[in-house]
Amino acid sequence: MVYITRIEHFNAAHKLFNPKWSKEENEAVFGKCANENWHGHNFELHVTIAGTPSPDNGFVYDVKKLSLIIKEYVTDVLDHKNLNLDVAFMQGKICSIENLITGIWQQLAPQLPSEIKLHSLKLYETPRIYVEYHGE
Repeated sequence: MVYITRIEHFNAAHKLFNPKWSKEENEAVFGKCANENWHGHNFELHVTIAGTPSPDNGFVYDVKKLSLIIKEYVTDVLDHKNLNLDVAFMQGKICSIENLITGIWQQLAPQLPSEIKLHSLKLYETPRIYVEYHGE
């Protein structure tokens, strides 16, 4: 099995808050991330697929095609958007990166050809904070 990773980038705004809580409770748990005026991140998404290289071209999968799939189903949906308001798959969820990455997986996995496996996603919110998901 060979693993190959494509890295993509998007910018998005969000606010961390639980609508069941008071403003004070949200600020106590989420701090500045509960800002009424939102805040944004320059996200970096690592998409790792797994498979056997083709004897015809040596590729697990054409990474240009992978990039187009990621663009259509993930980055075009998220880039320069408000995750809380503009992204259908985030509706009704707290917009944490943990919830975001599982939503991205659900959008991306069904779009990939059957001969490859979506192995993992890694999503950087900041250079010091990231989340990794393997579809479990």
